[in-house]
Amino acid sequence: MQLTDQFGREIRYLRLSVTDRCNLRCFYCMPEEGIHFLPKDQLLSYEEMIRLCGIFTSMGVDKIRITGGEPFVRKDLIGFIGSLADNKQIKKLSLTTNGILTRPYLSQLKACRIQQINLSLDSLDAQNFHKITRRDEFDNVMSTFHQMLDEGFAIKINAVVMPGINDHEIVPLAELAMNYPVSVRFIEEMPFNGTGSVHAGIKWDHVRILAKLKSRFPDISPVPAAPNSTSQNYTFYKAMGDVGIIAAFSRTFCGTCDRIRITSTGEMRTCLYGHNVLDLKALLRQGERDEVIRDSIVRVVQKRARDGFEAEKLRGTNNPIGESMSVIGG
Repeated sequence: MQLTDQFGREIRYLRLSVTDRCNLRCFYCMPEEGIHFLPKDQLLSYEEMIRLCGIFTSMGVDKIRITGGEPFVRKDLIGFIGSLADNKQIKKLSLTTNGILTRPYLSQLKACRIQQINLSLDSLDAQNFHKITRRDEFDNVMSTFHQMLDEGFAIKINAVVMPGINDHEIVPLAELAMNYPVSVRFIEEMPFNGTGSVHAGIKWDHVRILAKLKSRFPDISPVPAAPNSTSQNYTFYKAMGDVGIIAAFSRTFCGTCDRIRITSTGEMRTCLYGHNVLDLKALLRQGERDEVIRDSIVRVVQKRARDGFEAEKLRGTNNPIGESMSVIGG
C-alpha cells in the first residue's frame, strides 16, 4: 500500500528523531540553560524505532533521515543505523548532524548506506560560531566537514539566516559551493526556539536572501529540484556545488510536501507547524499489532492539513508554537 493524504500527496519521507538532547545551545533552537531533557525510558528504544520504520516502509516510505537533537549524543547510534540499513525498502538513508561527534564514525556511516549528510553550520567565523551555538567547537566541525568531503559523502550545509547575527555571512557561506562540491541551504528563521516567545515574523525571507545572493552572483540561475523538494536551488558560474533557499517560515513548498516526523518520544507529526497527532510509543507499548498501528497512521494522515499555515491554525490559541526544534526533530 501507498500512504497518501486527503490531497493525494504520497508520503515517502520519514524524519526520525533519535534523541531530544544536543551538545550545542544554538539560541534560535533553545535557551542557554537548555530545555527539560527527557529520561531514557520516555524515549523510543532502538528496537521500537526499527519496528516503526518497518511499518512505514511497508506503506511506501522509502526515504528516512535520522535527526535529533544531535543524533550522536545517543549511545550506540551506529548499531541502530546498521540495523536500519538492513531494510532494503529504504532507498535513501541520510543523517543530520552538527558534526561535533561525527568524524570518528564516517567510515562506518558509509558502510551503513548513509548516502547524504546534512551538516548544521550557521557561521564560518569561529567567534560568531561561538556566539550562535554558545560552544567553542568551530574547528572541530570544520575538520568533520573536510573529512566528509574526503570520504565522498553528498553534503548539504544547513544555515539559518538571522538578522544582525550571520546575515553578513550569506555570501561567504554561498562561496563554499563555489569551492567545494556541496549544497548550501539557507533556511528562514522559524519560531521553534524552546522559549515560547512570540515570533512576529522574519527580516530575511526567501526573497531577500535571493536578492543578496544575486548581488554577489549576478549570473545565478535556478536548477531543477525534485518534485517534493523544500528548497529552491540555484547555481552560478564555475560553482562546484549549488545553493538553495528553504522558505521554512514562508512555507511556499507545502503543497508538495511528502514528509512526516516522528519525535524521539514516539509522537507523530504530519506537519512541522502542527501538533502531535498520534502517540506511536503508546501503541507499541500497549502491544498493538502492526496492522492496528498502520490503520492508526492512515487515519491521522488522512486528516493532514493542506499546508503549514492551516496546521498552525489548527493548534489553536492555547497551543502556540514555541517548542524547541530539538524536541520536534531537526
